[in-house]
Amino acid sequence: MAGGEPGKPNPEEFVYGEEDFVLQPAGWGDPDSAPSRFDRMLLAGWSDRMERGVFRYRLGPLPTRVLPGAVRLVAQLNEQRSAERRPPQPVRSLRDPFDPGAFNFTRLRPAELLFRLRRTGGPGPPPDPLLVAINASPLERGHVLLLPSPARRLPQLLTAPALRGALEAALLSAHPGFRVGFNGLGGGASVNHLHLHGLYLDRPLPLEEAPAEPLGPRLGLLRAGPAPAFLFFAAGPAALEPVSRAVCRAAEHLGAAGLACNVLATRGEPPAGPGTGGGRGLRVLLWARRPLFGPKAGEPFAVALCELAGLLPLPTEPLYRDITEAQALSAIRQHLLPKPELLHLGGELARLLEN
Repeated sequence: MAGGEPGKPNPEEFVYGEEDFVLQPAGWGDPDSAPSRFDRMLLAGWSDRMERGVFRYRLGPLPTRVLPGAVRLVAQLNEQRSAERRPPQPVRSLRDPFDPGAFNFTRLRPAELLFRLRRTGGPGPPPDPLLVAINASPLERGHVLLLPSPARRLPQLLTAPALRGALEAALLSAHPGFRVGFNGLGGGASVNHLHLHGLYLDRPLPLEEAPAEPLGPRLGLLRAGPAPAFLFFAAGPAALEPVSRAVCRAAEHLGAAGLACNVLATRGEPPAGPGTGGGRGLRVLLWARRPLFGPKAGEPFAVALCELAGLLPLPTEPLYRDITEAQALSAIRQHLLPKPELLHLGGELARLLEN
């Protein structure tokens, strides 16, 4: 199965080259107008598993509303995920080792596997193959796990090869809302086995085009949305490898400082914003945060990459109906760094990435 272990079935391969990267995805006016080969294969396999009952619950259209306010947070009611998902694993530190006795992705059922991504040709050496599997407790249509060599049993610490493979997956989609992301230990990761997420979000987010304050040649500070993030930008396929290395160097620096992280990659404008020259590419956001080990009493919702980006999957109807922007922002921002500490960290990262 995962990683080609003996006695396990191997999923179908999705072999791609640079010619399969979609540099100009569909517009938000009709995001499903021209799905790519990747989109067709992923969504067909995902829908097939939904019809076959492989998921923990049947995901239909989710009630969704934009909270009144300047930030325009998107609230979504997903009661089944809260009630039926596998309980998150206990995490004790940012450096917890992989635990073979706990649930991990070598235990996925064959029906949960969709395909394996493998690139041939340039630019640069190909990333490690990524296994694409359903997330059995989905947030949205097409919610998948991107698994770098599960048989290696790596803990949930982001690596440059894993991130680069995920960024290439983002470029394989023609949908403007296909995003990939990572939750670190202490930052909302529920399984301590290296994985990233991919999912289709059917609406634009402010962080796709808001201008960032430059901190250095390859780093900006993006204040749009509910949580400030460090911004990296890949203008095209050739930039994916250096951006992946830079993001992971920054994430390692956060870990050494006792901070957790989350990462999101989305199609977006250059760091200076729209109309400033240069075309759209991939924006990669890195959030630094106080680590949280276990649930926090009184917290209305857990805070991971979706919440930091402005999408709030909420567990109960009363919360979905009544929550205000001020309440949601308070719940998110209690995990963040004070402004002076964030700016000091930004200076450290800028100097680190200049070397």
